[in-house]
Order: sequence, then structure tokens, then C-alpha cells
Amino acid sequence: MTLIFKIVPRAMWQEAQAAGVFKGAPVDLADGYIHFSTADQARETAAKHFSGQEDLLLAAFESEAFGEALKWEPSRGGALFPHLYAELKPDAALWVKALPLSADGAHVFPEMSA
Repeated sequence: MTLIFKIVPRAMWQEAQAAGVFKGAPVDLADGYIHFSTADQARETAAKHFSGQEDLLLAAFESEAFGEALKWEPSRGGALFPHLYAELKPDAALWVKALPLSADGAHVFPEMSA
């Protein structure tokens, strides 16, 4: 099982839970797919795209559950990133955990296992 992760503002995730579907953050909608990161990529993603942002969540998903809708495509430095070309059902998350900021402004990641 390969875990992939979505960093998302708490309010946006709560709206998605209420609606039963996550159609994507503004960057996802603009790019035409939902951006995910692997465990090795998530910290850099947080630093690059969510620097200083509070009240974020980290949601874990099993990549295999998305079937052919999930594509592994080159992004930062040619690394393959998981991109979902479909809407996301929030209840598909294996877990969702807070992603708080430390005193130095970096996000504090939880244990990233199933």
C-alpha cells in the first residue's frame, strides 16, 4: 500500500465533508487535477505552498484506491507526484490529522503511516 497525502485548510476540508465531495483547492481547480504528495514530498510541499499557514490538515489516502484516475507525473525537479483526475470523496481518507506550526514557523508533521 502506497500512502499519498493532501494538505488542505481545515475550513475547506469541513466544507468538503459536509458536501460529501472535495473538488479541489483553487490550485487544483486551475490545474485540472487534485495535487497530492508522497510522504517524502509532503514537507517540501508544505514549505513551498503553505508557508506560515495555520489551521491546516494532512489527509492520508491509499493511492491504489483511486485506480486509473491517479496519475504519477513529473513536477518539482522531475520527481513523480500523484495527481488525481477525479473528485475526491472525503470519507476515502484513511486518517486526517492536524498540521500545526512550530515556533519557528515550520509545519509539524504527524507520523505518516497507515
